[in-house]
Amino acid sequence: MARIAGVDIPKQKRGAVALTYIFGIGRSRAQEILAKAEVNEDAKVSDWSDDEIGRIRDVVSSYKIEGELRSETQLNIKRLMDIGCYRGIRHRSGLPLRGQRTKNNSRTRKGKRKTVANKKKATK
Repeated sequence: MARIAGVDIPKQKRGAVALTYIFGIGRSRAQEILAKAEVNEDAKVSDWSDDEIGRIRDVVSSYKIEGELRSETQLNIKRLMDIGCYRGIRHRSGLPLRGQRTKNNSRTRKGKRKTVANKKKATK
């Protein structure tokens, strides 16, 4: 297994797909990285030489990825919550923040359903 940016890249996959295992690198950025490193994007990771892996590491190091990107994202969310803007309040209460309806759906954000029992009617 090739190890780039602290992530084990799967050997059996093509280069462009394998680089997407790194947080912060999608398909288009992976293709861009391989083009800058002058590596064939259709070649499997097992076919890469040590020199090619080194060139890819150099190019990848210029991007903000993995831990640095995760911490920046968390800081941005914390900032929104601290200033108390709409998006920050929605983050705080665990609700969707981009205008989705919440009456029927949004189970991913709200979590498993919590059943609320009905009030018992008072007997006369």
